[in-house]
Amino acid sequence: MAKRLRTAVIGTGFVGRVHLEAIRRLGFVDVAAIVEPNLTTAKKYADEFGVERCEADIKSVLADSSIDAVEICTPNTFHAPMSKEALLAGKHVLCEKPLATTAAAAAELVKIAAEKKLRNCTAHNLRYYPMVQQMRRMVESGELGDITIVQGTYSQDWLLLDTDYNWRIEAKENGSSRCMADIGSHFCDMAEHITGQRITEVCADLRTLHKTRRKPNRQIEAFAGKPLSAEDYTSYSVDTEDMGAVIFRMGNGARGCYTASQVSAGRKNHLAIEIYGTRGGVAWDQERPDALWVGKRDSANELMIKDPSLLTGDARTFADLPQGHSEGYDDTFKQMLRRFYKSIFDPSATPEYPQFADGLRQLTILEAELASNQKHGWVEVANGKFV
Repeated sequence: MAKRLRTAVIGTGFVGRVHLEAIRRLGFVDVAAIVEPNLTTAKKYADEFGVERCEADIKSVLADSSIDAVEICTPNTFHAPMSKEALLAGKHVLCEKPLATTAAAAAELVKIAAEKKLRNCTAHNLRYYPMVQQMRRMVESGELGDITIVQGTYSQDWLLLDTDYNWRIEAKENGSSRCMADIGSHFCDMAEHITGQRITEVCADLRTLHKTRRKPNRQIEAFAGKPLSAEDYTSYSVDTEDMGAVIFRMGNGARGCYTASQVSAGRKNHLAIEIYGTRGGVAWDQERPDALWVGKRDSANELMIKDPSLLTGDARTFADLPQGHSEGYDDTFKQMLRRFYKSIFDPSATPEYPQFADGLRQLTILEAELASNQKHGWVEVANGKFV
């Protein structure tokens, strides 16, 4: 490529590091700046990743005409306002999910991005596992027949104890939903992406297991699991959910159900999805990403192991390594970012990544789930032009 792109990473938490590492692997994108209010932390990351510039505020980065894009990896409440600022400054934007804390705010971003003709991506990276793409191609080819059932779970245990703490627990930092917005949205995005169908109605039951939790009196790193003593905590009331169960209907008549939980003992990052049709079924587990179970009615079931030469059609382009070499969570970011940044070079190219419209889509489903939980009944998912 004749030109290299310059980007800025906003935020230095767990996912900020993942983004920095993924960008470094692309080969044609340079990190021009790291933005983090704590400049000591920013400098630490800058030294590690060879980034020359650190800023405490996004505004100076947005004023720099040499920077092509920004990646927003902050707590959720900053996603929408920072994305809006960046778009208005003429920057292409990749934002972590959820895109916003409300569907209305997300809809505004979709509108601005379209008006400005800027590339935009919501980081639903889990689409990019090779075997997830294989499932999608099998559905598209008709190998599974008409889709009838979608089911599964996204289960974790990192907030099981009342002393487990992260900023996501508090609505003021995270938004009104935690578990369903954080991981339930990944399941719904994957269900729609693989099947090509849209969730049309939901019936949700959400629960906050710990109405009161104990917050550490000093900052701790997400997912670090570092023990503290009793005097290190302060009690507080919890205003977001720990778990949820949802049954849903899809546009083609399929029925589905899933659970999402951040309090399931022993489950570290268990995203499992099963899709059944009139001719066959498939099942995949993120904790075993290279294996795809293929179910059949009248012959033996199969366990398909990732091998690019055996993947179907376009699914092959999502696997860079040969058979027997695993591609995992960090590789999904590489695949997503590669497609996002390459699309900046070609304004006419069709995006091969989830856009802001997809982020809006998941917030629309989320708001239907929250409304369903409140009314204890079925709620229709809004089906506007951004679906």
